[in-house]
Amino acid sequence: MELNVYKIDGTKTNQKVKLNPDVFEIVPNEHVVYLAVKAYLANQRQGTHSTKTRAEVSGGGAKPFRQKGTGRARQGTIRSPHMPGGGVAHGTSPRDYTKKLPKKISKLARKSVLSAKAKDQKLMVLEDFVLDEIKTGKVQEILNNLKLDTTNVLFVTKDVDKNLILSSRNIPYTKVQRAPEFSVYEILNSQFILFQKGAIQVVNEVLA
Repeated sequence: MELNVYKIDGTKTNQKVKLNPDVFEIVPNEHVVYLAVKAYLANQRQGTHSTKTRAEVSGGGAKPFRQKGTGRARQGTIRSPHMPGGGVAHGTSPRDYTKKLPKKISKLARKSVLSAKAKDQKLMVLEDFVLDEIKTGKVQEILNNLKLDTTNVLFVTKDVDKNLILSSRNIPYTKVQRAPEFSVYEILNSQFILFQKGAIQVVNEVLA
């Protein structure tokens, strides 16, 4: 499969890029994609949720009332879970939700989603470019030129382009990630993938 290379002004160049069939033309493995998405979403969780047990809440040093003669059930502390202001029984506590995928599984998941996007003709290749300054309007102009201004777009770059990242973060549904470290979730969550020419070459080599 070959794709035309476009300029950022929306015009087509005479160049074409060949997509590696081992990366862009495989049969997608849905279960592996599910595992990758599940791991990605789990890794986004902070895990800082916390509640206090009866040992951690303040107060409760004295017995609230005498043992006998009141007609009420005996109580040893006002910080018991069933008392107002008491501790929480079986509550949440800080934990690490991190999930790690085997490298082969991660690679297969990325190839699966790329193959699905290629089949649906949702990939486009742009000439390598670097923004000289942080300017949201410049990125918006590129999207307008490519007629993708109302589309959920993911830019995939060869190198970390800080200006591009900062310029696009204020545009709804526009993300920037570096090849080949893009996430399966972001590929699935984007309607269109814009690859820089250099990024396609990296993906062809690394994911093959």
